[in-house]
Amino acid sequence: MYKIEKTDLGFQLTFGGDMTEAELQTWYEESAGVLAEMQLPFGVIIDMRTLAPLPIEAQTVMVKGQAMYRSCGMQRSCVILEDAITTIQFMRLARQSGIFKYERYINASVQKDWRQVARSWVRDAVAPPQ
Repeated sequence: MYKIEKTDLGFQLTFGGDMTEAELQTWYEESAGVLAEMQLPFGVIIDMRTLAPLPIEAQTVMVKGQAMYRSCGMQRSCVILEDAITTIQFMRLARQSGIFKYERYINASVQKDWRQVARSWVRDAVAPPQ
């Protein structure tokens, strides 16, 4: 399951459950359409609290999508997670796509005010507490 929502900062993306390569490909294609209409620069908050680790074939599409968001003007992004394995996976994927230095990660099970912390990073480059 995925959702793309426009916000005052840019986008809120939500990913959840077990995502397939086909579902991520649909997300990629939908993203290409909404990114074409976006004002630059923009930020992205990604809610992955319920996302299961991605299968290998789906990871390739995610890397391609991350790179597309960056090349279309994404300035900063913040990923909200609760699972250690998914966190490690997405840190690795961000390195592959070239967005790692623009992205921060928040463990929502520890950081209860994650929405505000994420907004502060995306809007003002205030890094989340470690």
